Amino acid sequence: MTERLDAIEIETGPRPAAAVLWMHGLGADGSDFAPIVPELAPLPCAVRFVFPHAPLRPVTVNAGYVMRAWYDIASLDVDRREDEAGVRASHALLATLVEREGARGIAAARVVLAGFSQGGAMALFTGLRGPERLAGIVALSCYVPVADALGAEAHPANRETPIFMAHGTEDPVVPLRLGARSRDRLVRMGHRVEWHEYPMPHAVCPEEIADISAWLAGALA
Repeated sequence: MTERLDAIEIETGPRPAAAVLWMHGLGADGSDFAPIVPELAPLPCAVRFVFPHAPLRPVTVNAGYVMRAWYDIASLDVDRREDEAGVRASHALLATLVEREGARGIAAARVVLAGFSQGGAMALFTGLRGPERLAGIVALSCYVPVADALGAEAHPANRETPIFMAHGTEDPVVPLRLGARSRDRLVRMGHRVEWHEYPMPHAVCPEEIADISAWLAGALA
């Protein structure tokens, strides 16, 4: 039986008709983005926001310190020496959360996978391999992990799924070039990517939140 992640849940109204599963970055937890929910209004329906906590694991680049992480980071070059096993283990956990929403009455077509940094990488990895079409993917300040396998593993069901990608032009953690390279790969594969850049470091900004809000409203309309 697959382990189930603990998560913070916020419902914007009774009987949610859609769900947004939002994954945090390295060293944070599900509470990191929970305060963003009021800033994403108005949405076209009641939405269940799910903010899962990543598993605790030692992170090599941080001297083996144990923290919440979706996968290990071996060096400051975050896309080198990738922890493919860790990525795939977290993918299995997140796929279970999508299935749970189905059991609760929200079909995959009404589910958005979102995330920041490592969480955004996992939103892309999981969403593009999903066997049922999702409502959308939000990938912030991140890149496509295990990119060389995507061509063989991407599921046709999510070829047309809209993707919102955003990145800070001054990001010292996940450089803009990595996000742009991933965007270009996805576009070449035929995915629908809406790309945004903001003058910020490895962070989010009010303009970005406003753009996400407008995009979510369209994806869930």
